[in-house]
Amino acid sequence: MDSLGLQAKPLQLNTADAGFEAAFAARLHWSADTDAAIEQRVADILVDVQKRGDAAVLEYTQRFDGLQAADVKALEITQSELQAALDSLPAVQRQALQAAAARVRQYHEAQKKASGESWSYRDADGTLLGQKVTPLDRVGIYVPGGKAAYPSSVLMNAIPAHVAGVQEIIMVVPTPAGVRNPLVLAAACVAGVSRAFTVGGAQAVAALAYGTATIPKVDKITGPGNAYVASAKKRVFGTVGIDMIAGPSEILVLADGSTPAEWVAMDLFSQAEHDELAQSILLCPDAAYIAEVQAAIDRLLPSMPRREIIAKSLNDRGALILTRSMAEACAISNRIAPEHLEVSSSDPHRWEPLLRHAGAIFLGAFTSESLGDYCAGPNHVLPTSGTARFSSPLGVYDFQKRSSLIEVSEAGAQSLGRIAAELAYGEGLQAHARAAELRLNSVPPMREPT
Repeated sequence: MDSLGLQAKPLQLNTADAGFEAAFAARLHWSADTDAAIEQRVADILVDVQKRGDAAVLEYTQRFDGLQAADVKALEITQSELQAALDSLPAVQRQALQAAAARVRQYHEAQKKASGESWSYRDADGTLLGQKVTPLDRVGIYVPGGKAAYPSSVLMNAIPAHVAGVQEIIMVVPTPAGVRNPLVLAAACVAGVSRAFTVGGAQAVAALAYGTATIPKVDKITGPGNAYVASAKKRVFGTVGIDMIAGPSEILVLADGSTPAEWVAMDLFSQAEHDELAQSILLCPDAAYIAEVQAAIDRLLPSMPRREIIAKSLNDRGALILTRSMAEACAISNRIAPEHLEVSSSDPHRWEPLLRHAGAIFLGAFTSESLGDYCAGPNHVLPTSGTARFSSPLGVYDFQKRSSLIEVSEAGAQSLGRIAAELAYGEGLQAHARAAELRLNSVPPMREPT
């Protein structure tokens, strides 16, 4: 069939129907299982990079990206090259990038002030208790670069790390056939990336996790990637920290029928165009409006450059669901826990208190999800596949760690020591108990500090 003749017919469901639950569950299902061949290949690459370092990274980069280089040092992008990329952008594009970066930085600065400061207090006996918040020393950010370029991912990963106070931000980005995207390099310059390498795939994750002669070992790896990258991140977790294992992109629109149907249809397209596994769902209590949205989908699809991807995504995983009410729509949304949740309502703040689980909530008809992807300010790295039930967007807190502060006073040692000793004896840990008891009613010998 000619691509212009494609049709996108999301599954239409009605919560009042007897078979709704089974059909709803089937439409939501997505398997995160990675192909066994990918898992084995990734395992081999990780072991090889850990063993041979730069030589293995160079070999895999030449094999998978077709990028020839004398050594891994030649794969590093210098700061002068990043600056040159920024300077080379058309003025309108450069200004848009810098404006987006400024808004993302402003949001994450506010986030740091709200939750990222050390604190302490002293109780009645003079004992000090608190928490020390410190940034990670070095992080790695993975920026996809195979099928498309994602400068926005550079901003969303590097800026909160920079705001958190991370000393070194190492960026890896695949550049198939050696083609470097100037907007990605410019974003790295704007966002404060310390070093950048034209390496991708599982070998890039391995290099960041284990370190090589050229690519430094990091403390945490963030950023999305393909199945090989996701598998590699999962395998190196424990050696380094990771942000999350991301699944296909998702959007859920709660609509009361007050927003132009074309707007909602395009918002559904905005996630469906990512890939065939992306999921776009509309929940609405107005059957006539759902029909308007379907008509808008039919009308707008032929004009979309990525219409084949959109059509397959909507046909295989999309849904237009008629609910009994907006309240029921909110309850179903909480069951889905979507990555992106649009409340396309004339009174979005009426429904927002009912919404408990979502990566990001977009309130009102003018708040398209795409604004959050690029320039609203909050982070676009969000939990997927229902994990918003227990996890959060990427933020400053992902690039910080917390150490407990405890300074027990002499008076405090008398009461705490008896409590600790009693519990330690109960656990059969005599040394624990004696360590506490030695400080009871005892004046320690004073020695000169060394």
